[in-house]
Amino acid sequence: MPVTRALISVSDKTGLLELADALAAAGVEIVSTGSTASTIRDAGHAVTDVSSVTGFPESLDGRVKTLHPAVHAGILADLRLESHEAQLAELDIAAFELVVVNLYPFVETVASGADAPTVIENVDIGGPAMVRAAAKNHANVAIVVSPANYPQVVESLGRGGTTLAQRQRLAGEAFAHTASYDTAVAAYFAAEVGAPVEGDAAATATGASSAGSDAQEARAGFDPVVTLSAELQHTLRYGENAHQAAAIYATPGASGIAQAEQLHGKEMSYNNYVDADAALRAAYDFAEPAVAIIKHANPCGIAVASPDAVDAIADAHRRAHACDPVSAFGGVIAANRPVTRAMAETVKDIFTEVVIAPAFEPEAVEILSAKKNIRLLTLPADYARDVREVKQISGGLLVQDADGFDGFSSSGWTLVAGDEADAATRADLEFAWKASRAVKSNAILLASGGASVGVGMGQVNRVDSCHLAVDRAGERARGSVAASDAFFPFADGLQVLLDAGVTAVVQPGGSIRDDEVVAAATAAGVTMYFTGERHFFH
Repeated sequence: MPVTRALISVSDKTGLLELADALAAAGVEIVSTGSTASTIRDAGHAVTDVSSVTGFPESLDGRVKTLHPAVHAGILADLRLESHEAQLAELDIAAFELVVVNLYPFVETVASGADAPTVIENVDIGGPAMVRAAAKNHANVAIVVSPANYPQVVESLGRGGTTLAQRQRLAGEAFAHTASYDTAVAAYFAAEVGAPVEGDAAATATGASSAGSDAQEARAGFDPVVTLSAELQHTLRYGENAHQAAAIYATPGASGIAQAEQLHGKEMSYNNYVDADAALRAAYDFAEPAVAIIKHANPCGIAVASPDAVDAIADAHRRAHACDPVSAFGGVIAANRPVTRAMAETVKDIFTEVVIAPAFEPEAVEILSAKKNIRLLTLPADYARDVREVKQISGGLLVQDADGFDGFSSSGWTLVAGDEADAATRADLEFAWKASRAVKSNAILLASGGASVGVGMGQVNRVDSCHLAVDRAGERARGSVAASDAFFPFADGLQVLLDAGVTAVVQPGGSIRDDEVVAAATAAGVTMYFTGERHFFH
């Protein structure tokens, strides 16, 4: 399909002038709008303003400019049909063979913290209409929504036009682009409106109260339809195993492990991403300087810095590594403070897959970069956490509020056995409780001095987790405190900890045998608190 006429309207001007140069050199008529037209004209190329095509000026502060039959008939005409060609001639409308459009920067505007009126003005209307029209008519029109595709357009001009296969591929990208855009807009409105409450007129108006289950879902803040959108970043060497193909997609406007900047090292693997995300969950939970070492999505060590440490993050790493040095081999490390030279000097002698932190001191980068296989990633400690978590299951999705410790305080804990903990013990209990959230259930974490000393995770019963934590800790179990992510269903698991010399325990409570468990703690003279909430992590 030769290109004789192109419609260009872009917010992102990347590569625009190079594309305009190629179109002008090929003798293509360029029709454009607003600032796009001005940019092309200022570069010395002839441009036809859309208002000249429509015979109608841009109006309503630019809200209306391309929404006109003279534009959309030129995009949607199926030139394979003689009747369409005849109608274009009758209406004196020329067809477009190329449409280049990218949309108002809605996601970026929301991310900037702009006020609601500014955000609303960045909801594109005419752009998506042109994109969808051109994509529908890909038999006749090439639609380009990304500057990354400009080079292939230029190449097509040189060979005489675009191919059908190329236009089909571009149309698929275009529909994905508008779907992603609409998803971002819908997510913004869902966040702004919030969950309606019972009796709210807005809930009634939207039909949320028309059926009991729908009303309950709306009041809980769950939308009737969940649409997910993510953009392909790149394919990975393989997935969890070598026979599985894999790729990473990033959610537009989000911040997390998918958006982390890689400073050094070979390409991240599927398992690297999974473990690095788990490491963030473990280390970035803490306000104090903290380090977590992860293996197979489970912590083999978590620690916060000692108050008198000279180099806090190096101290936190040393203490986290001491929990389980064997398992730390080949692990992933997350630090919630910049990695210092001192920490790097220790890490360089330990086989490590990934280190992720808010930043790295220049000397730390130099030291760690000497190891070609280690991956160094940066992500701010205050990155925007997801408020909802989504997990794929066969045939659907599970969605839940994210678990976390925002505004955490132990003041609501209930003392059910032993004496009130002194300040140091209570600090260790708080640390252990927060750290246990990062451990796969059933989770038991032993801690002392702001560091884990034994971790039992992922077992099918809590007794085995208790044995595993005690075995990992060895003699360090004596005098430590313990956190359990869920209640003890029987006293037998707790007894394993008591026999090992644990002096204080924090757990949710709520078992029908709580009395037996509390009695065992009381008989041993051990302090026990109930939190009233659990932190399962499957």
